[in-house]
Amino acid sequence: MRNFQVTSYAMAVAMTNNPATVAVFLAVLVGTSLVAVTARWFRRVDDLPTLEDWALAGRRFGGVVTWFLLGGTIYTAYTFAAVPGLVYGVGALGFFALPYTVIVYPLAFLLLPRLWRAAREHGCVTVADYVKARFGLASLALVVALTGILATMPYIALQLVGIRAVLSAGGLYPRGWAGDLALVAVFAVLAAATYRYGLRAPAVISLVKGAAVFGAVIGVVAVVLNRLGGAGRIFEAAERNLPDRPGAPSLLLEPEMFPAFASLALGSALALLMYPHVLTAAFAAASARTLRKVTIALPVWTAVLGLFGLLGIAALAAGVQAPPGNAEAALPLLIQRLMPAALTGALFGALAVGALVPAAVMSIAASTAFVRNIYVEYFNPFATPKYQTRVAQWVSLTAKVGAVAFVLGLRNQDAINLQLLGGVWILQTFPSVALGLFTRWSNGRALLGGWLAGMVAGTLMVAWGGFSAVITLGVPAYAAVVALAINLVVTLALAPFARSVPSRPLPVRPV
Repeated sequence: MRNFQVTSYAMAVAMTNNPATVAVFLAVLVGTSLVAVTARWFRRVDDLPTLEDWALAGRRFGGVVTWFLLGGTIYTAYTFAAVPGLVYGVGALGFFALPYTVIVYPLAFLLLPRLWRAAREHGCVTVADYVKARFGLASLALVVALTGILATMPYIALQLVGIRAVLSAGGLYPRGWAGDLALVAVFAVLAAATYRYGLRAPAVISLVKGAAVFGAVIGVVAVVLNRLGGAGRIFEAAERNLPDRPGAPSLLLEPEMFPAFASLALGSALALLMYPHVLTAAFAAASARTLRKVTIALPVWTAVLGLFGLLGIAALAAGVQAPPGNAEAALPLLIQRLMPAALTGALFGALAVGALVPAAVMSIAASTAFVRNIYVEYFNPFATPKYQTRVAQWVSLTAKVGAVAFVLGLRNQDAINLQLLGGVWILQTFPSVALGLFTRWSNGRALLGGWLAGMVAGTLMVAWGGFSAVITLGVPAYAAVVALAINLVVTLALAPFARSVPSRPLPVRPV
């Protein structure tokens, strides 16, 4: 087996001087930008503008579009870069993303159609709208909305971090202000399309993302298997190339890490379904039946994620040396070394496009939650549907500008740390949604107390643990799951005391 020793600098020079790679990469981006313009005709209606039409495309997406949109929203570019990097850096533990994205779909099959039906019946545009309609408690709806916004903002920034990390390692991100200007230009096209056409823009782009990611990764894996001698030889070589030191990654999961692996998978699956961008994509489906069909087919995206994880093992087998603290560079380093120039450009183009869909949906979801559950609720309750849409458009644009400023002004690790906290925070909204959907629980004030306890406990555990997702309390476990357990215990403990204050469901404002 050849031992490919590459440095990021030499690889960057090689790729920057390869016109075929650059040409294909730019072709993918330009083609995607042109496709985004077609959003103006996609599922278009001639009714007066409303927030529901802008943020949810009027709830008219069929099965095919919903499958591409939900898959493109859930599987971000950062995920596709981070999973092989995580496998490269920590070994078997990095594969927790595969069972996590398997567990999530039976849960989605049960939760999303029922939530869609309740949202449609009550005119809900956000999950906080549903919480208010279900429990009649405006303060609970407010914290659900704020939690969603806080968890989403660093997630938007993380998409840019992913693009920059991958393209920098691939030599396609110019140094200095030129690279930052290119990043801003790519994001500006997305911002303009989203501002004008709302969810229709990422829906159209998701079709390109799906085709580009599926085609590129299948081609890359085929070449890697051929160049490195097949799957068996890849795992054998990866095992030989693992560093021989305490704490080094292992291709076999150690028994003491079983609780951490299981809790990471379960907690991540539960948290994913609470993110506003995932629920926004789900609410845009034409019916609950459409969502059920889509969730059955979504595991195909998980298979693609598994192929990306295999590339992390291949990077170990090939002897790729990623810069210290930048395991995400393992994938682009491997690709540059083994792939033909055109396929390299296609994959990097697919990853760049892969960041645009979730970033757009996230900004739409955050702006919609702000308008519906903060601005209209507390500042301008008589805002017309047209004015709500206009405010949401500007807030969406501001969210993207803020994400760019965050990435350019702060360290990448800051975005990663905040996104880690976001996963802990968003899971604390799960009881407010799930208990309302599947039980007769009507005590919103107890849920509010549990949310507060989970938020405080989860934040402190992550901060005191050095911003690690896994903490040790006798056994290693995902901090978000521990915080959720505290949340539920406090909720149940408060129920007898809060029950004496009745909560009356309130009507949801029409959109």
